[in-house]
Amino acid sequence: MAKKEREGRVVSENRKARYNYSIEDTVEAGMMLLGSEVKALREGRATIAEAYAGPKDGGFWLINAYIPEYRQANRENHEPRRPRKLLLHAREIAKLSQEVERGGMTVVPLSIYFNGRGRAKIELGLAKGKKLHDKRESEKERDWQRDKARLMRSRSYD
Repeated sequence: MAKKEREGRVVSENRKARYNYSIEDTVEAGMMLLGSEVKALREGRATIAEAYAGPKDGGFWLINAYIPEYRQANRENHEPRRPRKLLLHAREIAKLSQEVERGGMTVVPLSIYFNGRGRAKIELGLAKGKKLHDKRESEKERDWQRDKARLMRSRSYD
């Protein structure tokens, strides 16, 4: 699917996902949230580091994402780690479910953000787990790119 430019404010980002997984494809999805969850997200308090998404009952669900309770919500508060339904097109659900069922693929959340219209969205990545040697290779490549940029900067000022 085409990569879209996100506009709006990023609430939570899963930085370890790109290190632990090679991301094959990304999908933007909406989330079914309660009012207290939206308020907690607007405060910027959410963690998706241990979260993942998976098919269940004909839909796709975000599991183990932590959105803390909103203090002012009183008894109308939500459960912090409850499963949340993701809003995807049927074709996207079928494609992601097929990739997960086929084996070797995982759907990981990359970031939660508010789009230009103020809606909470989540960017999901269809990922394949990296082995230890792949992670080392990624680190070497990242370090080389950093050193190369440093060398190019130093040469331009000589």
